[in-house]
Amino acid sequence: MSIRLYLVQWNQAKAEDRAAELREAGYEVTVEFEDGARATRRILNNPPDLVLFDLDYHGSQSRETAAALRGFKATRRLPMLFIDGDEVDIDKTRSRVFQAMFASSDLLLHYLQKFEP
Repeated sequence: MSIRLYLVQWNQAKAEDRAAELREAGYEVTVEFEDGARATRRILNNPPDLVLFDLDYHGSQSRETAAALRGFKATRRLPMLFIDGDEVDIDKTRSRVFQAMFASSDLLLHYLQKFEP
């Protein structure tokens, strides 16, 4: 069984590229690049094994979506991994999103290989 990922990346081209890379590595990937509320509804209806957020582009939107998910009992402990972002974005995310995990793009596949749902 492959790990089911939900990728939230606010740039369509980058989202499609990252999703293709992850699918090629054997992961099942659902992507959202336009609407955090839609992502929240979809994740609540069918929780993945891990949610990936990209902090490099509209990091505040990623934080808002992640915080909304943490507000629901069904997704309160859902693993969330934040990719990239500068130290300010990472610090803001760490203070706002309980149990947030962080990785750089170049280490993402390595990190996912060690992840167990």
